[in-house]
Amino acid sequence: MGLTSNAVLAVAVSLAVALFTVTVWLWPRLAARSAGAVAGRIGLLLATQLLVFVSVGLLANHSFLFYGSWDDLWGRQQELGTVVDHGAGTGATGGVVRTGAQRPDVPGGSRPATVGRIDRVVVAGRASGIDSPAYVYLPPEYFQPEYARRTFPAVVVLTGYPGTAENLIKGLRYPRTAQERVRAGASQPMVLVMLRPTVAPPRDTECVDVPGGPRTETFFAEDLPRAVSRTYRVGDRARNWGVMGNSTGGYCALKLGLHHPDRFAASAGLSAYYKAAEDPTTGDLFHGDDAARRRADLLWSLDHRAPADSSFLVTTSLKGEGNLRATRQFIDRVKAPARVSSIVLDSGGHNFNTWRREIPGALEWMSGRLSAE
Repeated sequence: MGLTSNAVLAVAVSLAVALFTVTVWLWPRLAARSAGAVAGRIGLLLATQLLVFVSVGLLANHSFLFYGSWDDLWGRQQELGTVVDHGAGTGATGGVVRTGAQRPDVPGGSRPATVGRIDRVVVAGRASGIDSPAYVYLPPEYFQPEYARRTFPAVVVLTGYPGTAENLIKGLRYPRTAQERVRAGASQPMVLVMLRPTVAPPRDTECVDVPGGPRTETFFAEDLPRAVSRTYRVGDRARNWGVMGNSTGGYCALKLGLHHPDRFAASAGLSAYYKAAEDPTTGDLFHGDDAARRRADLLWSLDHRAPADSSFLVTTSLKGEGNLRATRQFIDRVKAPARVSSIVLDSGGHNFNTWRREIPGALEWMSGRLSAE
C-alpha cells in the first residue's frame, strides 16, 4: 500500500481508535502500583500517542503531499536528475525534450488510447534562457484514430510556491479530473502542461521578468506555449491556450492572462492573491522600478490597462480564505469586453481539499472558453 493511499490512512486511524478503546478498557485493571501495572500504563499511553501522531501525519501528508512514497519518506529516493543538452538537432528546435512517460492514475487499462499518457519533459526557453521540467498530460483522444488530424487546446497548470509539479498529478489529480469531466460530457479533451512557477528554484520570482535575473514571465508567456505547440498537436493561437493555478500559481495565471491576452484566452486563479509578494523568498524583484511594481499589481492593471477580450475565473470562500475582499475587488474592476466568473465556497481554507472542490468546475469553465482549432 502506497504512502498516500486511502487504505494506509484508514488502517492507521482504525488502529489508533482501537488502541484508544483498549486503553480505556484496560485502565482500571492497570491501576495497581506494581511495576508491571505502571509499565502497562506507560506502554499503552505511548503506543496510543504514537498511533495518533502517525494518523495525523498521514492525514497531513495525504492533504499536502509532502512525501510521495515510502522511499521518499525514508530518504531512499535517490534517483539522480537527468542532464539534457539542448544543442542544435537534439530536440531543442521545438524547445521540448521528452525524458520519460508514465501512465495517468485513471481507471480503464494501460493503453494511451484508453487512459492517456503523461510525458516528463524539459522545456528549453529560447527567449528567456530558462530550462524547466514539466509534465504534459495527453488525453486518450490524442491517441485515437478519429482524432489523428485534430489539434487540441492546451492549459498551463501551475502549483503554488514552493510546491512541486507532482502535486498537480497526485495531490490535486488534474489528469484524473480532466478525464472524468470529458467522460461525463462536461468538457472537451485538453492537453495539460503541468509545472511549478518556481523556474529558478529556490527563488520565488512571482512570474516577473526580474531585471538582471530570471525572465520568468517571458518563459511562461512566450517560450512555453511556442515550444509545446511545436512539439505536440496543440494550436498556437490565444483561443487555443488557457492558464490556471492555485495560490502563487493562481496569481501567475491571472497575471499572464491579464498582460498577455494575445497568448491566453482564459485564465483561472484558485485562491489567488492579486499583488506580487515581496519577501525573503522573492528577493528584490523590481530593483526600484515602480512602474514594474505597479504592473505586477493586478488590481492596478485592471484600472490602467485597456480591457481585452479575455476571460477570468477567480475563487475564494466566505470562511477560511484571506482573499475574499481582494477577489471581490478584482471582479468589480474587470471591464468589457473582458469577462469574469467566480467560484465562492461557503467554507474552505487555503489547502488541497479546497482546490480539489474547485478544479472540476474550473476545468469545465476553461473548456468552454478554449477552441481546438
